[in-house]
Order: sequence, then C-alpha cells, then structure tokens
Amino acid sequence: MVNTKVQLSSLTLDNPVIPASGTFGFGYEFAELYDINVLGSFSFKGTTKEPRFGNPTPRIAECPEGLINSVGLQNPGIHAVIAEELPKLAKCFHKPVIANISGFSVDEYAYCCELIDKEPQVGLIEVNVSCPNVHNGGMAFGTDAVAAAEVTRAVKAVTTKPVYIKLSPNVTDIVSIAKACEEAGADGISMINTLLGMRIDLNRKKPIIANKMGGFSGPAIFPVALRMVYQVYEAVNIPIIGMGGVSSADDVIEMMLAGATAVQVGAANLIDPFAAKKIVEDLPRAMEQYHISSLKDIIGGAH
Repeated sequence: MVNTKVQLSSLTLDNPVIPASGTFGFGYEFAELYDINVLGSFSFKGTTKEPRFGNPTPRIAECPEGLINSVGLQNPGIHAVIAEELPKLAKCFHKPVIANISGFSVDEYAYCCELIDKEPQVGLIEVNVSCPNVHNGGMAFGTDAVAAAEVTRAVKAVTTKPVYIKLSPNVTDIVSIAKACEEAGADGISMINTLLGMRIDLNRKKPIIANKMGGFSGPAIFPVALRMVYQVYEAVNIPIIGMGGVSSADDVIEMMLAGATAVQVGAANLIDPFAAKKIVEDLPRAMEQYHISSLKDIIGGAH
C-alpha cells in the first residue's frame, strides 16, 4: 500500500496533484464532470481587486506540444469571488483551496490577500508576480528580486495563512528571486509560470494572438520547469510547488525528485478535463513501478 500524502506548510494533502490557476476555473465547472475531492487541492482562477474582462481575442494559439494563451486575468474581482464564487465552490469541494491573487501595485496585492486570508475555505495563498499576459502588472514584480520581496513583505504583514510566491521563468536568474522572497518571509515558492511565446499566422502574416505574445505552456516546457525547480530547491529552505508541462504521474514523480513538495497541472486540463483525475488515479501504479512507498520521502531525491 503506497502513501501519496504530502505536507504543504500547514496543509496535509491526500496527494500532491493540484490543478493550476487559470486552467480549472473556480472548481465547480469541473465538479460537473467528476468528484474534484480526489485532488490534493486546486488553485482557483487568478483574482484581482477589480473585475477584469481580460485581453482582446483571439487569446489562444496552438503549437506542437503546447499552447500559447493571453487571457489577461479575466476574473470577476476579489469581492465577487468572496461573495459568489467561494460559496458555490464550497458545495462541491470540501478541502482547503489555494487562492491565486494578482495585482497591479503592492497595495493591491496586500488588499486582496488580506481579504482572502479571512475566508475559511482558503488554506494557502498563491501570489502571482509572474503573469506574462498583462501590461504593467504581475510579471513586472516577478522579474525583479527587490520588487518580488516587497510584494512578499506586504502580503505577509496582513495575512495569517501560508503565502507562496509564484515566479516567472522569463528571467536570467530565478534563484536570486526565490531567495529574495524567502528572506522576505515567503512560506513557499510556486514555479514556474508560463514562458513568453508567440505564433504568426502565415496567411495573414500577423501574430495569431491579438496581444501578439502570450504565455507558452504544455509538455514542451517541462524540462525548463524541472531544471528551475531543481536549482531553486538547492538554494531555499521552503517548500516548492512545481509546475510547467506536467501531464502524467511520471511527471509528478520526476518533479518531486527535483525538489517539489506538490505539483500543479495546467495546460493538460485544457486538453483533457479529466487530466488531473487520471494523474491521481495513476500515481499508485507509478509509485510501485519505481519502488516508492511514500511520496514525501522522495522530495528532492535527485540531489
């Protein structure tokens, strides 16, 4: 009998599989398809202070082994999420959920995190300083160690729950940014967000996406994500949620060996809405194949 439980700060997860923010809505959309309580947890749709319609369309471009999206943080705003989305979610998901928060200023991050911290359903706050699809927001904080640390300090000052900072891979040195967040009080790191990519329509001879560029995700970025998780694990002493191209139980184990305590599944959910469920169900088989009795014992095992 294998043990799939992992400990993510104060949260005990039945398994390390977590659908990534922006790929799983607010959960109840997927609850119509299967019992989402089989998941370790999930990170809900990126939330900002004010409602956002998002970027102009088209927002999606396909590419081999991945896709590019430029949704632009479309969401109903923090007050509507608390008043409307979380009560709906509570009816179908009975575990602590991860709140993904984005902002356009340090004050906005702190404002949203202070509000969401009071919600009993929220077990962990994931602060997105790495969205590549929003002008003057998100990624501007995540590509600079000083700015990322400033956001971390501001959020930690107004919250009681674990705070994980979601980092961008679109940097020259992700390790220094992770270390700056740790020194500023972060309880953990989520990584990586999408790479920056684009496609051009050969018939129109123009970029496919209206925003020209967007976040590149999918299996093609898995080796990059794995490398960055491996590097950051060697530099920090806080847990890492690893993500980027994860699409199988084997990928989950590989990411944990690199140093992840839990693993998020993103683009795979957009291709197959049952992807995360299938990974959870396949984990015991994969663990037995690789002679793993307890997942928590393999975290960082490749070092």
